[in-house]
Amino acid sequence: MVGSLGKNEPIFGSIHLTGEPSPYKKISSIKTKSEIIRFDLSDENIFIAENHTVMIYNKTGALLKRLLVEQEIRDIKVEGDRIYLLYPTAIEVYAVEGEKITGWKASRVNSDYCSMALSSEYIFVTDAGNKNICKYTKEGDYIAVILSPDGFIIPSYSFDIINIGDTIYCSNSGRHRIESYTLEGEYITSFGKSGSEAGSFAGCCNPAYLAVTTNGNILTSEKGAPRISCFSRDGKFNTILLSDKTLGGGVKAYSVKVKDERIYVAGKNTLSVFVYDTQLAVRATCAGCPLDCKPHP
Repeated sequence: MVGSLGKNEPIFGSIHLTGEPSPYKKISSIKTKSEIIRFDLSDENIFIAENHTVMIYNKTGALLKRLLVEQEIRDIKVEGDRIYLLYPTAIEVYAVEGEKITGWKASRVNSDYCSMALSSEYIFVTDAGNKNICKYTKEGDYIAVILSPDGFIIPSYSFDIINIGDTIYCSNSGRHRIESYTLEGEYITSFGKSGSEAGSFAGCCNPAYLAVTTNGNILTSEKGAPRISCFSRDGKFNTILLSDKTLGGGVKAYSVKVKDERIYVAGKNTLSVFVYDTQLAVRATCAGCPLDCKPHP
């Protein structure tokens, strides 16, 4: 682990970037031997999914445990003392100590699962094979499928999903937008447009990843020219938080999470942690973002 993961003072900044330096600085990173597929965070630990392995680290970067599984991991979610693992055609649940609790196979033929989100009662899984969202109970009972009113177009497995309160948001990446649904599966609305300018989504399949901030906004991560942007829940564009130069370049999207006012991003075999830096922020242009741009006292 490089750097410290101690108490962070700054909070998210209200900076609109159009190629300027990011107002965020990297304070630490974890290097893994294999490519990071996805990751998740608990209050104390970092859970990194590689191809057939879950690596559990503490916040200082010390490796605590390895959990070996037989299938290819597509996504990972941690809730309390349980680890939920998504595979192309199955879901398994483990205790954080490593014991398997339960598991079940995909409910429909031709399933090709991409990502999952948890609510208090349900698991929502995006299925690139059938172009829909599957809804399960946390015990594995199949409930229903959710269909986009215009149809999901999903190139390159860019089909991420998150839950914020009583609403789920998913990327309809081939249409360059984010769609929202109730927990019952009813379509609410969508936002997003095609384009390369800030606040738009370019290429064949963006946004690739979604995340929720501590105050309920939505982060999007794009491939092609990687960047991480922030939108309000109603789709208003706020700011670009991390540009391709700050992220480390390349063309692949960086998986992203937010915890305790830090931005965690994973690309290739590195998970990096960024915090808002007031000295960097003065070199960018304030865009009046509704996020709290003042540092903690």
